[in-house]
Amino acid sequence: MSQLKYKRILLKLSGEALNGGDKSQIINADILQQYAKEIKTVVELGCEVAIVIGGGNIFRGATAQSGIDRVQGDYMGMLATVINGMAIQSALEKENVVTRLLSAIKMEQVAEPFIRRRAARHLEKGRVVIFGAGTGNPFFSTDSGGALRANEIGASVLLKGTGVDGVYTADPKKDPTATRYNKISFDEVIGKNLKVMDLTAFALCKENNMPIIVFDMNIEGNLKKVVLGEDVGTLVCD
Repeated sequence: MSQLKYKRILLKLSGEALNGGDKSQIINADILQQYAKEIKTVVELGCEVAIVIGGGNIFRGATAQSGIDRVQGDYMGMLATVINGMAIQSALEKENVVTRLLSAIKMEQVAEPFIRRRAARHLEKGRVVIFGAGTGNPFFSTDSGGALRANEIGASVLLKGTGVDGVYTADPKKDPTATRYNKISFDEVIGKNLKVMDLTAFALCKENNMPIIVFDMNIEGNLKKVVLGEDVGTLVCD
């Protein structure tokens, strides 16, 4: 068995990634199954995997232009993350991966309530734990939820799986001269105003020395390379 560099990980995925950039559909079945296969690969290596997924493909509370109250909109966004969590749970179970969906908002018919010790026990037993409903509070993004859960479960690293292969000096889609950082410090990210995660999430990771790796989740085999410690994406740490 290959030697893991990161034994316990928190994988943060964006909800928008699930529709493959096609806003006419909510969830792309091929992408969902691809993610499930990637996660199964690292579970089979002995990696303990927890997942936080956004809900932006269904409803984004903070940016909704529908006139809905911000707090109400944020709760709607939390429910969207549970729907995505159920989807990825189903995809993983098709790959014969044992999962548990834990929600910060009680909804016993579809998910267990979030209890930190219970989540840790599931991970110890080799189950993939999916955290839904963010932090359970409005005004906090799923980035913040991911940072919070990563610290609560004692993860080795927070992995932000995106459609970009790391952190760049500028937006690579707008600036062809932008270059990727292999490694960068928390202070450099703040000083250069680079968009890694929202400030609340970022501050929580910095304060608790939780390393962040930003990598392209859409490239086959990348997740496995990351947990084995290969040079993939951008490492943010002190």
